[in-house]
Amino acid sequence: MHATYTNPEFAYTAAPELNSSTPVRHPLIVVGAGPVGLTAGIDAALQGIPTVVLDDNNTVSVGSRAVCYAKRALEVLDRLGCAQNMVDKGITWNVGKVFFQDRMIYQFNLQPESDHHRPAFINLQQYYLEAFLVDRATELEGLDLRWKHRVIGVQQDADDVRVTVDTPDGRYFVHCDYLIVADGANSPVRRMLGLESTGQVFQDRFLIADVVMRADEFPTERRFWFDPPFHRGQSTLLHRQADNVWRLDFQLGWDADPELEKRPERVIPRVKAMLGDDRDFELEWCSVYTFQCRRMDRFRHGRVLFAGDAAHQVSPFGARGANSGIQDADNLIWKLKLVLDDHAPDTLLDSYCRERVQAATENILNSTRSTDFITPKSETSRAFRDATLALAEHFDFARGLVNSGRLSVPSVYRDTTLSTPDRDAFAGSMSPGSPSTDAPMTIDGEETWLLLHLGDRFNGLYFAADGGIPEPDLAILQALAQDAATPVTTLVVGSDAKGIPGTVAVADIRQRLKQRFDGRPGTFYLLRPDQHIAGRWRSLNQETVRAALARAIGKG
Repeated sequence: MHATYTNPEFAYTAAPELNSSTPVRHPLIVVGAGPVGLTAGIDAALQGIPTVVLDDNNTVSVGSRAVCYAKRALEVLDRLGCAQNMVDKGITWNVGKVFFQDRMIYQFNLQPESDHHRPAFINLQQYYLEAFLVDRATELEGLDLRWKHRVIGVQQDADDVRVTVDTPDGRYFVHCDYLIVADGANSPVRRMLGLESTGQVFQDRFLIADVVMRADEFPTERRFWFDPPFHRGQSTLLHRQADNVWRLDFQLGWDADPELEKRPERVIPRVKAMLGDDRDFELEWCSVYTFQCRRMDRFRHGRVLFAGDAAHQVSPFGARGANSGIQDADNLIWKLKLVLDDHAPDTLLDSYCRERVQAATENILNSTRSTDFITPKSETSRAFRDATLALAEHFDFARGLVNSGRLSVPSVYRDTTLSTPDRDAFAGSMSPGSPSTDAPMTIDGEETWLLLHLGDRFNGLYFAADGGIPEPDLAILQALAQDAATPVTTLVVGSDAKGIPGTVAVADIRQRLKQRFDGRPGTFYLLRPDQHIAGRWRSLNQETVRAALARAIGKG
């Protein structure tokens, strides 16, 4: 098969613990240097947590694997200094098209609203994402990335986690305050601890074929076919990736032989039927997979915390796997930082479990519904699906019923105990528990984006009146900025707040901030370090905001 990418080999380095006569203890160890483990390690190092990342391999993923990265994941990676390389290399898209048999029945735009820094999605092979994350990790002090260090044992008590690691130079033991497990769907650490991930295996198989071809006449968009002429009775999917690599998915049915279907003599005729005999292409990578939707009951077990596929697994349709795992790390690391610094109780970490279990349950529900629609299990189900598709060509109401893979959307923590419920009336979607939307703005005359200035700490967003900031409000903003444990840096919209400690003056250049946050004069938003909204009020009150801060760090 043709190869457009050569996997790097990262150098193995012997661990200092091999020559240590006394146990070495680290604040945080991460198991797994895939997208989720690397995201967690980078975030931890940036927030001042000395971190060791252990991986049993010495390269990035083989094959393109996860290829669709959603706007929210890009916004998280922006905060970590990793997203721009991805966007530059990847394929940007917002539009999807749905086909039934030999005709397009409708199309949709996942980002119809203008003035956002990042697109709805980019397509990029997973090995590029991992390579960019490795590059970023090696830039950071306090992050020790260890290749060919395989975890073979984990034990914990109330105060400590002990990890046994096997290397080419022998075994060593290392201790840590907390262990993040991001070692994949078949997590060895999960098995070592006798824990289970339960759910549903769907009785269907799909073939992934990555092909290299020039097809500039194909728009950069997602195309999904139900019962196409070239693959009757089944479904197919087409995505463009970097380097003229195209992802093709073919539904095969449960009776298909996975090993047989991966052979080039079986794959090539399917690709030719889809693309036409005259299309030149080369096979890059093939795989056959089975849908699984499952999760652990709890993602926290004492001082061991599970993230990504190790904690939850969904079918590939909808791009929910890697995107959800990145949001796991985004949710967890700021809480660990507060706990390790003794600014929050250890029970704050229970909110990671509650919030991300809720997100995983929502993802599994959507993924299961997608799978049931794509692969009907009875003639009655198929008849209903096909009738829905036929109606969708002509009627908007039916399009909402078509499910070719509900695509990843940001998690909203609607029921979290960390949010302060609204007591004032607001329009729009920026409610407590929601991740902040983005908007263009200027700082000192330089155009920038809201989300590039939020995160890693608690932030405020204050909408000033035309006359500026009233003295009582100004005193509150300064007091919030001086809090020793949880200082709040406030972006002040619509007033020249230069030189005022704890504030940043921003200009709402296209009125998007006011529009998207329903920002009347005096309105104040409190945002968590992961950019989710902790509370919002129409007027500023110091006791109210401090109570919301306490609640947001688990002291409420």
